[in-house]
Amino acid sequence: MKKSKSMIADRFISMFAALLVPCALLAQRPTPAPPQTRSVLVTGGTVHVGDGKVIDEGAVGFRGGRIDYVGYNYGVTAAYDTVIDAKGQHVYPGFIALDATLGLVEIEQARSTVDQQDIGSMEPELRAISAFKCDSRVIPTVRANGVLMAQIAPRGLTIAGSSSVVQLDAWENDDAIVKADDGIFLSWPIAYQRSGWWAEPGETDSEKKDERARRLAEIAAFIRRARAYAQVATQSPPDPRLEAMRGLFSGSKSLFVRANAAKEIVEAVQFAKAEGVKRTVIVGGYDAWRVADLLRENKVDVVLRRTHSLPLRPDDDVDLPYRLPALLKERGVRFCVSYSDGSREHSGLRSLPFTAGTARAYGLLGEDALRAITLDAAAVLGVDDKCGSLTVGKDATLFVSSGDALDMRGNDVRLAFIQGRRIVLDDHQKQLFRQYKDRR
Repeated sequence: MKKSKSMIADRFISMFAALLVPCALLAQRPTPAPPQTRSVLVTGGTVHVGDGKVIDEGAVGFRGGRIDYVGYNYGVTAAYDTVIDAKGQHVYPGFIALDATLGLVEIEQARSTVDQQDIGSMEPELRAISAFKCDSRVIPTVRANGVLMAQIAPRGLTIAGSSSVVQLDAWENDDAIVKADDGIFLSWPIAYQRSGWWAEPGETDSEKKDERARRLAEIAAFIRRARAYAQVATQSPPDPRLEAMRGLFSGSKSLFVRANAAKEIVEAVQFAKAEGVKRTVIVGGYDAWRVADLLRENKVDVVLRRTHSLPLRPDDDVDLPYRLPALLKERGVRFCVSYSDGSREHSGLRSLPFTAGTARAYGLLGEDALRAITLDAAAVLGVDDKCGSLTVGKDATLFVSSGDALDMRGNDVRLAFIQGRRIVLDDHQKQLFRQYKDRR
């Protein structure tokens, strides 16, 4: 019997829809959790507070999204609706990733999914949060290792724009914000350039003095113009670029300066101080330990570059990047570790706790390593009154791991909460594992 064109078309549509079903299921992202309605007590585990204190057989209780009890687990269970037994496991505050492109990049090779920088040079009005994709498929893979908060930061330009601090379980960008427009990111002109490539580095040359002098002059002129603009309470008409800079001089925003060499760090700190910038943070900070006195005296924090990397100079010790956190700690400089500065930094962000673990193996004491991605990270961002440690009154953003969360052999996140909401810890990588594990 001859089939009609409509029958063939209907069959084709049905087959095509059937093919799409597994793809749609595979692409599903965990639904954001509803607000906490029942009080919860996580009890019996080893509680790592985040400020250096450890409580064996401790308990953490929270209701309404806020922590209301931290201590030993004796006689407190009756006060909570839900009691979770974490005996033999570890309870941690949620890890915080700074200088992250999470949610700005989906697939590095697909240009249409990369929105981490714009065009121009001095563009402080560009807001990273406006490009943040809170339903990114990468976010669940990061949460699975305990990273529950992040500072979303722009890349590229001399003044690349403003960053924002987010929690990683939200329907929309506004819901994700913990602190909006917390800082302005500035890339300081590099002092030295190295030829060659990472496997075969060439000679290190002095900067192109004329070009560098021109860029420094442009930065100085722009920031001085912004300072003069900020001295008038209301400008009419307002200048969006200069309005974005206003917070640097009032203290409501921090100036995050990307700089690695000692010369660059010294120049940036001295310049910011001279121009009236209230708070400066060095990002990268490879040589920060060499100028620790300057940083400490000026209360400048450091967001350290990825410790899992090669030395920047051929004559440096091969393990120097691993020892940088310990060197800064010894010299009294507040710092945190990040996973920035390198390829695949958005997807590799799930390895953030292991960079802290490496620092612990190279001289940074255990709980100090934890502080570098919890309480000290929150302090650098200016949100340590809300998060960063398991403290009464702070957000209930925490997780339970069956083992040491800073060690890839022990990190096994069993359950996690963001602002008291129990989040789903599934992701597309786990889905792929389940799909193919029984294939013959």
